[in-house]
Amino acid sequence: MGYLVETTGRLLLPFDREGAAFEALTVAMAGRDGWFDPEDDEWQVSSLADLAPFAATSVEREGEWLVLATDEEGDPKWSEQATAFYAELAKWVSQGTVLVSGEDGVEWSYTFAEGGLTQSGVNGWDGSYEPFGSPVEEEAPVEALKRRGWFRRR
Repeated sequence: MGYLVETTGRLLLPFDREGAAFEALTVAMAGRDGWFDPEDDEWQVSSLADLAPFAATSVEREGEWLVLATDEEGDPKWSEQATAFYAELAKWVSQGTVLVSGEDGVEWSYTFAEGGLTQSGVNGWDGSYEPFGSPVEEEAPVEALKRRGWFRRR
C-alpha cells in the first residue's frame, strides 16, 4: 500500500551545509506522517543518505552536488515526509531540479534556486500544485500546470 515513485535529480548543496541541512530535515520530517521516526532505534539515521529513503529517494554526493535517484533497495513510497524533505531542503540548496514520476504516470518536479522552491505539475500523491497545498478539484488551465511558486527562503 502506498504511492510508489521514481526520482531523479541533482541539487547543489555545499558539503559544509550538509550537516545543518540534515538536522533541519529530521525535525521537519518528524512532524509529518510517514515512516521516519527519530525515536526508533531499529532504523539508525545519522546522515542525509540514511534519511533520503524515508523521502522515497536515494542520495549520493558528487563534489558539491547531491545526486538523487530512485531508492532501488527500499520501498520508494511518497508521504507527507517526502514533501517535507523537499520543502525543507529548499532552505539549504541553491540550485537544481528533481523530477518525480508516480506509479500512475503522473510527473511533477521541484526546481530549486536561491529564492526557494517551485513545483511544476500536479503532485500525483496528494493532487496539489504546491507542497502541502490543497488538492486540485478540477482540470486546471494549461498555464497553471506549468509553474507555481511556493516556498521562499527566510
